[in-house]
Amino acid sequence: MTLNRSKLNKFLMLKIPSAWLCGVRVDEIEENTCKVSVKHKWINQNPFKSLYFAVQAMAAELTTGALVMGKIQQSNRKISMLVAQNRAKFTKKATGKISFYCYDGHLIDEAIEKTLSTGEGQTLWMKSTGINDTGEQVAVFEFEWTIKAK
Repeated sequence: MTLNRSKLNKFLMLKIPSAWLCGVRVDEIEENTCKVSVKHKWINQNPFKSLYFAVQAMAAELTTGALVMGKIQQSNRKISMLVAQNRAKFTKKATGKISFYCYDGHLIDEAIEKTLSTGEGQTLWMKSTGINDTGEQVAVFEFEWTIKAK
């Protein structure tokens, strides 16, 4: 079973309903890239009438996590995954539709190979960038993922 947009959005609805209710949706997923978007609405806004930072974090994390899940699934091995830490930088008020992009899927292959060959946990940092409707960057998130063969 290959992960695709439809399966990931169904997963969101069933397993991460808070993200689903806030409007986080997977738009595209490929081998090494993922795009997730969320539109600023009343339900996901902060008191300053922009997209709440936690909603941005959910969307950004999903771009990286979906790629990790997909690569683990492709390996046909039991591998655990967990976010160890994250960093965020906000550069512009997030209003309208915000799309988060991750292009770091290629980093996961080496980490999976190492954990399978050594049995030791591996860590990798992945970046997700949020872009608004006019093409301006609104935020950059970095997530440190840990993976380990079970």
